[in-house]
Amino acid sequence: MQRSPLVALVFFLFQTAGAQNFSITSPTGLIRLEVSNATTLTYSLTYKGKSVIAPSRLGFRLNKPVATLTQFTLLRADTTTFEETWTPVWGEVRTIRNQYKELRLSLKDQSPAGLQLTVVFRVFDDGLGFRYEFPAQATKYLIVAEEQTQFALSGDHKTFWIPGDYDSNEYLYNTTPLSAIDAVAAANKEPDIAVKAVIGPDAVQTPLMMKTADGLYINIHEAALLKYPAMHLMLDKKTFTLTAHLVPDAVGNKAYLENPSRTPWRTIIVSDKATEILSSKLILNLNEPSALKETSWIKPQKFVGMWWEMHVGKATWELSSGKHGANTNNVKRYLDFAAQHGFDGVLIEGWNVGWEDWFGNWKEDVFDFITPYPDYDLKELTAYANQKGVRLIMHHETSGSAFNYERWMDKAFQLMVDYNMNMVKTGYVGKIIPRGEHHDSQWMINHYERVVKKAADYKVMVASHESVRPTGLHRTYPNWMASEAARGSEFNNAPALGITPEHTTILPFTRLMGGPMDFTPGLFHFKLNQFEPTRTTEVRTTLAKQLALYVTLYSPLQMAADLPENYEKHLDALQFISDVAVDWEDTKILEAEPGDYLTVARKAKNKNEWYVGAITDENKRTLNLAFDFLDAGKKYEAIVYRDADEADWKTQPEAYVIEKKPVTKKTKLKLNLAAGGGCAISIREKQ
Repeated sequence: MQRSPLVALVFFLFQTAGAQNFSITSPTGLIRLEVSNATTLTYSLTYKGKSVIAPSRLGFRLNKPVATLTQFTLLRADTTTFEETWTPVWGEVRTIRNQYKELRLSLKDQSPAGLQLTVVFRVFDDGLGFRYEFPAQATKYLIVAEEQTQFALSGDHKTFWIPGDYDSNEYLYNTTPLSAIDAVAAANKEPDIAVKAVIGPDAVQTPLMMKTADGLYINIHEAALLKYPAMHLMLDKKTFTLTAHLVPDAVGNKAYLENPSRTPWRTIIVSDKATEILSSKLILNLNEPSALKETSWIKPQKFVGMWWEMHVGKATWELSSGKHGANTNNVKRYLDFAAQHGFDGVLIEGWNVGWEDWFGNWKEDVFDFITPYPDYDLKELTAYANQKGVRLIMHHETSGSAFNYERWMDKAFQLMVDYNMNMVKTGYVGKIIPRGEHHDSQWMINHYERVVKKAADYKVMVASHESVRPTGLHRTYPNWMASEAARGSEFNNAPALGITPEHTTILPFTRLMGGPMDFTPGLFHFKLNQFEPTRTTEVRTTLAKQLALYVTLYSPLQMAADLPENYEKHLDALQFISDVAVDWEDTKILEAEPGDYLTVARKAKNKNEWYVGAITDENKRTLNLAFDFLDAGKKYEAIVYRDADEADWKTQPEAYVIEKKPVTKKTKLKLNLAAGGGCAISIREKQ
């Protein structure tokens, strides 16, 4: 690791009519940042000479002290270079290179408040990260009314977006020009979920993906979201300028800061290749190294779940229905299945008392997280799981009562330790308690951090649902392994739009930019009327595409979502899920276009095995796959799980073919992907 001053050729400071202007390039010169401290503080960004961000304002509006921070006196300008290679605890690659040039502007606000503020810019070859830092000073406490950060875009870009909403990110993505964004109209087309707090017609959530008319791909998000509310974006359609909009608290304030303090990083990732957007590690690199000293207990894993039964009407979460799914005998069936097919554990939902009164009642103490239903013998099931060599996986549905959950966390995690459980799925369905807080407010951001830190004390891994979208914090807290934070596979059971074929081709460019998603793929039965004949809902992919999602939608925690009896009809296809890795040595994005298609190859950690996933939207496609990612001079066998010729997500979703083929680095293979389809390939070296 090295840190040194920048040479003069890459940093310029000059004054023009009282203004200070700064220019700094990325390590290889692909990206240029320009900052001006004239009448207001602004920045702009170019990539290979093309405009990415036109001059855009930076600053704050405060409620305490009452001040608008947009005009500053420059106190100092500092520049550094930085380069390191670091090793994540788990991930898509074994090592990550972190290289940037940094500009720090120490400023003093020209309003009567006279606050000191530092703006830090880090310029990478794949984008820009910047944040605000308030140093220790006489004014110790600040209340933020709004952050005034802007992103002035160069035109009416093609945009992949979901409506701004303080409490939900479980929307289908819309694909429109910027000028056609209408968040309220989009939300009203979504009868699948309750629209809790749509901000306005021109509000969108991050990560926001765009493509310019001249071929640039631009992604705007944030990194290291801690002790601060999540950022949404408000669009001015006349100027195509996006302005930060922070999630408010119960009384309308946005953030409470105690100096010294700092905001999350605002991130802009840019390239003229869609594949390079997905390869970016900029957001991870802007997060702090692991806060956990010992991480050997953190293990990526695959599991099955006693979960989909409730979504398709076979069972219920609550005991009183007479169809309670989480009973001892039924869970043993799942444990048997997991052990037989090489899974690490079984997620159990509905195991604990309280489900009869959990949804929509806004009660503070529905769950205590330690009391099982009488038909769920935790001691017996733990012994049975230990005998089988698998683990039970805990589920904590908070029903939105985050304050109640914090009261019970020590007892809840100790129960897990006592019964040999090391992973928990948390949930936050419903209105948040404390009352008036939102899922993405500063209070809840602090809550999510408290949960993951407390879980680490007990050596527990976390997959959070209905939580804020990730911002790379799995580097700092590697036991926070995955989140839902988007429309996942459970929406295949939604009565209206559900999951469309293009949705999974957009997610990697949007939601997954910030971190792994607990999407829960692997559905093998597509007409969801097995147990309720009047249901008309269906899964809008082919079976081969469901296999491919284990590669294209990255997560170190992968669930096989369907019922054991549905897998038993397709044990040959289940073999891919049993085989596919969840921790990776290397990842190659072979081809990509948001909303259309994606092909990814990944090499398993500590093995000479590769896995390929290719998916398409509602259109048929031909995949011309080159195996040049393999080692030269070695021979491999590929098992190809592909759509059959007659496959189609509407008419023949379960039609697939499995073929074995010898391959080398020089092999090229032509495969047809069905409408809504895909293919998955496992590749092993021949001995």
